[in-house]
Amino acid sequence: MYFESHAHYDDEKFDENRDTLIEETHAFGVDTIINIGADMDSSKKSIELAEKYPYIYAAVGVHPHDVKTMVDEDIEALRKWTEHNKVVAIGEIGLDYHYDLSPRDSQRYWFKRQLQLAYETDMPVVIHSREATLETYEIIEASPVRRGVIHAFSGSADFARKYIDMGFYIGVGGVVTFKNGRKLVEAVAETPIERILIETDSPYLSPEPVRGTVNNSQNLKYIVQKISEIKQIPPEIVAKVTAENAKVVFCL
Repeated sequence: MYFESHAHYDDEKFDENRDTLIEETHAFGVDTIINIGADMDSSKKSIELAEKYPYIYAAVGVHPHDVKTMVDEDIEALRKWTEHNKVVAIGEIGLDYHYDLSPRDSQRYWFKRQLQLAYETDMPVVIHSREATLETYEIIEASPVRRGVIHAFSGSADFARKYIDMGFYIGVGGVVTFKNGRKLVEAVAETPIERILIETDSPYLSPEPVRGTVNNSQNLKYIVQKISEIKQIPPEIVAKVTAENAKVVFCL
């Protein structure tokens, strides 16, 4: 029923119950999960999870928080991993100017390098952008990459349209259910359902009414329900269409 386009089941928050939770989540109706790399170690662990479960696939990449330690050899390791039959994207990559855990020049440099890698390997990208909306867009626009998802979209409806016009999809997660999520609600209202992916970002960003708990993909039901309310589309149609969208993005 549901296609989870962005989760981190390799996270230490799942160390005590990872296998049980993944199996329960699949039984609940989450048919496919993309486990997202955030650094070299988590990218490797994502592949290992994908090898263990037929319904899990991996994205490999280095999050802007961690690019400060990247070296050229990491690009070549990522390139090699893209040859794995369960690796379906480069990500998550991008810019994060909220925490600035890596210098901004370093973020820009490795974002561009990983975009180029995605182009060279014909992989879609999973884009992270926080407090860097315009610059993220400009870097992508200047690149040759035209396939992927803008994860945890936080921009305006206008920027959503700009990304869609470039060929990208909009990732919608728990924030759409928040009381202060008005801007995302407006973007979802203006975005065709055919260009939306659903995600939880587990274990982060749990939606209402379970906000503050460790997130998991079963909570996609709350995100689907909210999108259903915004767009006046039955929830089962939201789940079906967003799953079809994700299959297109990740070539599954």
